[in-house]
Amino acid sequence: MKEIRRGTLQEQTFYEQVGGEDTFRRLVHHFYRGVAEDPLLRPMYPEEDLGPAEERLTLFLIQYWGGPTTYSDNRGHPRLRMRHAPFAVDRAAHDAWLRHMRAAVDELGLSAEHEETLWRYLTYAAASMVNTPDPE
Repeated sequence: MKEIRRGTLQEQTFYEQVGGEDTFRRLVHHFYRGVAEDPLLRPMYPEEDLGPAEERLTLFLIQYWGGPTTYSDNRGHPRLRMRHAPFAVDRAAHDAWLRHMRAAVDELGLSAEHEETLWRYLTYAAASMVNTPDPE
């Protein structure tokens, strides 16, 4: 048996480990099915069709996790907080977003380790988008 020298194999990105583009398309598609029916979140998407928003989030997550850089190639730097600034994102919106994303993550059937890694990022991202205090 031929020995493989240390450092000759490239590690797979998270994107590759979880199944690549198909996995992220399934995640985001399931997420937006929930958003479409959510009275709190749906008004934050001014486009009649959620398709463009779904595509943007899909491409962003693909790029973030080590896939192709199509998102930045088309839209430049993500600037997530700036892009969300026009919308009042309070704790209720945060919770609704995570509720739909949790259901979408659960549909993927990832390994516990991959699910934990993805969920840790998604909860961080959701918290960082909050830009409006809760009503007193």
